[in-house]
This record gives sequence, C-alpha cells and structure tokens, in this order.
Amino acid sequence: MNTLKINNISKTYPNGVQAIKSVSLEISNGMFGLLGSNGAGKSSLMRTIASLQEPSNGTITFNDIDIISKPQYVRENLGYLPQEFGVYPKLSAEKLLNHLAILKGIINTKERKQQVKSLLHQTNLYQHRKKAVATFSGGMRQRFGIAQALLGNPQLIIVDEPTAGLDPEERNRFLNLLSEIGESVIVILSTHIVEDVHNLCKNMAILSNGNILVTGNPAELVNGIQGKIWSKIIAKTDVEAYKNAFSVISSTLVSGETQIKVLSETKPEEGFSLVRADLEDFYFTTLATH
Repeated sequence: MNTLKINNISKTYPNGVQAIKSVSLEISNGMFGLLGSNGAGKSSLMRTIASLQEPSNGTITFNDIDIISKPQYVRENLGYLPQEFGVYPKLSAEKLLNHLAILKGIINTKERKQQVKSLLHQTNLYQHRKKAVATFSGGMRQRFGIAQALLGNPQLIIVDEPTAGLDPEERNRFLNLLSEIGESVIVILSTHIVEDVHNLCKNMAILSNGNILVTGNPAELVNGIQGKIWSKIIAKTDVEAYKNAFSVISSTLVSGETQIKVLSETKPEEGFSLVRADLEDFYFTTLATH
C-alpha cells in the first residue's frame, strides 16, 4: 500500500502570489480527485508533489520518505501527465515512447521494447504507433500522455486536467483507462470537471484559492446535502433578487430558461421543487458557504 502525506504545504512565488496555503492531505492507493476551478492552485500543488518546485513551507512524504529532501525517490516512482506537454514534431509514437523509456532509465532493450508495446496496446494506440504524435487528435495525444506516464511502473500517477477539450467518446475511453490503472497505485486526478471526480474517485478534496475546503468520499459528501437542494425556473432579470433573498448555489440555463438552485432546510417559497442533490450541487454549496 502506497501512502502520500502532505503536511501544511504552502507555496508563495517570487512575485508574491500565494498559490497554496497550508494544505494537508493523506492519500493512499486508488483514484483521488482534486477538484477546483481554474486558478484554485491545483497545478501548483501537483508541481510541488511531483518535485518540479519546492514548497515555501511544510513537508511531503511518500511511503515515509521525505521527498522534499530526497526528490529523486518520488521521481523514480512518478508518472506525470501535465496539463500541456510538448512532443517532438516528427517522431512516431513508438520511437518517442522508446526515447522517453530510455530517459526514465529502462536500459534493457528487450524489457523496454516489451513495455512500449504493452503500453501502446493498453492505450489503444498500437495501430497508430508509426504515426507522428504531433499529428494525433486531442484524445489520442492524452492517451499517449498516459502511456508515457506509465513507463517504469510508477506507484504515484498525477494527471492534471486530462479530459479538458476531449469529445465525449474520447473522454469516456480516457476515463476508463484511468480507472483500470488506479487500483494498485495512487492516481491523483486534478480537474475542474465535477463529473470526472464523481465517476472515478473514492476520495476527493475541493481546493479554492489555495485552500482545501473539504475532503471525503464523494457519495457521503453529497448525502450530507440531500433534502436541502431546491430548484426553480425564474426570469433572468430576477436572479440578483433571488441571490439577495436566498442561499443561491448556482444558476444555469436550461432550454433557454434560467434555473436556480437554493440550499435550504425547508421549501424557500412557492414554485420551488426539491431535487436530488449531486456532486456538482455539493461543490457549489461548498464554494458558496466558504
């Protein structure tokens, strides 16, 4: 069983921006969702865990080894798929994966060939192995990103906003791939897409303005607000008035009309109907109440 312990991590950049504020988390094997909007501090936290930058304060241990003083340990056990990654324009998927395997220290030629072939099959890219990665679609490129992250059998895998920009079919394929991987290792899924966390993760945390607001099991967290989320279709011009009168957690367009959702122990007023809460409602409730 792998364990990652993050204790009071803070990160302030030279320009004075404090991206992470006293974050503490304990993560073990399985899929862990880090949910937050763009600019919440997710990428800063991921880069710190991946030893790409040092924190200003705090400690991080992976399997009881301090990875701030010994970053090489986490690097040897890490698979990392950043939000954006570059590729050599003319190299085929097979050649590029082979090159990256050498950089990861897989020196034995037979072992390297076998691992490259296996990962291309696992990510459903074997039939495209001779094509340049630069010509791949967004979904294919993300699957290649996972293939390179899995080189060397890492015990800690970090994926940062992996499904942003993917079409629904590619997104499903990618998420299925992630769920297969995340059974015997730690996979941290950093995303702003609530549905990805709901579908995949047994545990999660919500990050906002560099702070962890809540952690827990997604289903259990949602259960805490069941029976308290009310919905009503209103005129767009009335949104501000309702925000002033009630605890509005979200307003969205539904078939061209404005639907608001309100957090309330009892029916707010006539016209509201009780709706079954989901993780998105919990996410918006958490942001609204903090």
